[in-house]
Amino acid sequence: MNAPTPAAESPADTAVASAGHPAGPVHRTRSRWSALARYLAVRFVLIIPTVWILVTVVFFLMRLTGDPITAMLGGKASPEEVAARRHAAGYDRPIMAQYGDYLWGILHGDFGTSITNGNHTIGHILVTYGPATIELVFWGLLVAFAVALPLGRLAARRYNKLADVSIRAFAILFYAAPVFFVALILKLVFAQQLGWLPISGRASIPVQVALDRVEPDTGFYIVNAFLSGDMGNVADVLWHAVLPALTLGLLTAGVFIRLIRINLLQTLRSDYVTAARARGVDESTVVRKHAFRNALIPVVTVMGMQIALMLGGAILTETSFEWQGLGFWLAKYLTSRDFVAVQGIVSAIAVVVALASFVIDIINALIDPRVRY
Repeated sequence: MNAPTPAAESPADTAVASAGHPAGPVHRTRSRWSALARYLAVRFVLIIPTVWILVTVVFFLMRLTGDPITAMLGGKASPEEVAARRHAAGYDRPIMAQYGDYLWGILHGDFGTSITNGNHTIGHILVTYGPATIELVFWGLLVAFAVALPLGRLAARRYNKLADVSIRAFAILFYAAPVFFVALILKLVFAQQLGWLPISGRASIPVQVALDRVEPDTGFYIVNAFLSGDMGNVADVLWHAVLPALTLGLLTAGVFIRLIRINLLQTLRSDYVTAARARGVDESTVVRKHAFRNALIPVVTVMGMQIALMLGGAILTETSFEWQGLGFWLAKYLTSRDFVAVQGIVSAIAVVVALASFVIDIINALIDPRVRY
């Protein structure tokens, strides 16, 4: 006796079963997006302890060498006057009380007032000099990608040949070179010897005066130059940005070249690239359409770290070229031991780096299917 044949499922039954099944496509999509949301929420929350740790470390390190009042007035004023100034600034209080007041001020958006730069608040300093640093990092990134993308690609295509060896040596040289040394060489060659480029500043003095009068004043000289309507101002700003951008960009390009080369080599050896070659696709198309884009994913991943390194490099770059951004003034405040200004600038840089890393995490999670939440 034959077993009864099960009745075929109707399309409606199949749809209902699929919708209710835990492995259905709709459920998988929702699970993926909810997992992504949880992943990004955790990453965002981690910004708080990251910034807090850095602010705390800077706060206590700055106080290991004493207070700025004694440093500024020691030997120039009587002990009574120094003690009075210390008391007025609150530096004679217990260090944990100072720490608690500082954190409480940060939570309320008050980063304090600079000791050495008049009565300027830290917020005013960040708004005034922050755009210069952002502008420099932007120019540096443009140089880094303009140099790294073609050289990294060429090194991978000419693996272990003269071009590859030369490009690797170039990348290692600039990755290891000190910022101030690269700045000095570029200034000696292009400013002193050849006289092609200006040696310092964000713009010439007349242009700087004109740009400071532009309304609205964005703080970004290149934007102000366009707003002024004078293309001579634009050319002057770009001309002054060449050497600082080359200094910062070439150092970053050394990292990008190595990353692009290594990842492009791995991608060119993958199965889907081999399959494309087997179908008769020419090599330039294989590199451009099938391998190069995927090789850029790790570069995007490390961009957050590179932004942090570029902000650190901007301190020496701005000092070398008298580019008056946050890095230039941070060096000044460190020399004068202006606790409040140093803490405020470092806190701002920490927030920018943390937010940049968070944005990179979002981009990486969206474009790289290998990321798991």
